[in-house]
Amino acid sequence: MAFNVSEFASSGLPLGGARPSLFTCNIDTPSGVPNIGSRIAFTCRASQMPSSVLSVIPQRYFGREIKMAGTRTFEPWTVTILIDEDFTVRNALETWSNLINSHQGNLRDSGLGGLSAYRTTGTVSQYSKTGGVLRTYEMVNMFPTNVAAVELDWDNADAIEMFTCEFQYDYWQVTAPTTTGTFAV
Repeated sequence: MAFNVSEFASSGLPLGGARPSLFTCNIDTPSGVPNIGSRIAFTCRASQMPSSVLSVIPQRYFGREIKMAGTRTFEPWTVTILIDEDFTVRNALETWSNLINSHQGNLRDSGLGGLSAYRTTGTVSQYSKTGGVLRTYEMVNMFPTNVAAVELDWDNADAIEMFTCEFQYDYWQVTAPTTTGTFAV
């Protein structure tokens, strides 16, 4: 088969391809943590659609290795967030993390309670070029595990500060739309 740009455009990417810049994130914060849902949609500069990894169980039989599916694990979800001078989003994430395990006392806040009190949901939605939601991933039972450092630099005068936050979660699910192509998720 010879390279044919028309065939690629009509068969490979008939809708013109999804754009990585057309996305929003939302993070629900638990009780006792400032609500950042409305701010995070505007200040989340980068994210990713979450991954999942299916482990492999190798088994030898008469000298030959066969592979069987093992357990599924979910990689951390990382978002990159712009910082405004009020530090609203960073403060909320630091507060959330500190309620889970305090800096000084190494204890959970007594008002926070059990798992359901500090775990919540977050979403990342991919949009089409016409504004419709193509896909929304929901991270279930998530909480922050790494509110990363903010890099400061005298040579970086024409930039807005940003940081990353890494979240752990139990699993993700597709919430909108529920079907893509020929299979249901």
